[in-house]
Amino acid sequence: MLRKYLLTLFVLFSTISMAADKTDNAVQARKLFDHTYNMVYGPQGSTLHYSVNIIGIMKVSGTIWLKGKKSRFAESRYLSWSDGVKDYRVDQKKKTVTLYDANSEKRDKYGSKFTFNAEDYNYSWENGKDGYVINLNARKNVKGIKHAKAIIDKKTRAPLYLKIKVLWFWTTVNISDFRSGDISDDIFKFPAEKFKTYKFKDERGS
Repeated sequence: MLRKYLLTLFVLFSTISMAADKTDNAVQARKLFDHTYNMVYGPQGSTLHYSVNIIGIMKVSGTIWLKGKKSRFAESRYLSWSDGVKDYRVDQKKKTVTLYDANSEKRDKYGSKFTFNAEDYNYSWENGKDGYVINLNARKNVKGIKHAKAIIDKKTRAPLYLKIKVLWFWTTVNISDFRSGDISDDIFKFPAEKFKTYKFKDERGS
C-alpha cells in the first residue's frame, strides 16, 4: 500500500515537473522573442535587408527602415515612405505615387494577409545550429500567420531569418545588414520633388 502511494506521488510530481518545464520554456521563449522584437520595432528604430520567395505569391528583396509607427522600404520596383499618418507608395515602373492613410489595409494587399499580434501565439524555444529557434504557434481562431520560427543570434539577439508557414509549406525570410538604433526621422520623409513627374492618386478615406 505504501509503495503504491509513493508511486502515485512520484507520477504526480513528475507530471507537475514536466508542466513546470513547459511553462518555464514558454516564459523564456517569450522573453527572448520580446527582446529581439523590441530591437526591431522599438522607439530607437532599426534597418535591415530582407529577401523572401513565396512560390506563386511573391518574390521580393529590399531594405526596410522602422521607427515606432514610421516605416520605409525600398525594392527594385516599389518604394514606400510612411510618417505614421501618411503612407506614400511609389511604383517606379508605372510611374505612379499613391497616398494612403498609414493604417489602411489597402496600402499593401500582401501585407494584410500576414498580420501579426504577439499576444496571439504560444511560444517555445530550442537550440538550433544557427542560433536560438523561437517557435510561434497561433492560438485558436487567429487569422494571418499560423506558425512561424524566428532564428536569432545567440550573442547579439539580432534576427537572422524567419521561417513562416504559408498554407501547407514553409518559406524563409532571410535577414541581413541588421542595425538597431541611430535611425534618423528624416529617412521617413517623402521626397516629393523627386517624383513630381509621376501620376499622383490620393486614396485616403476611400
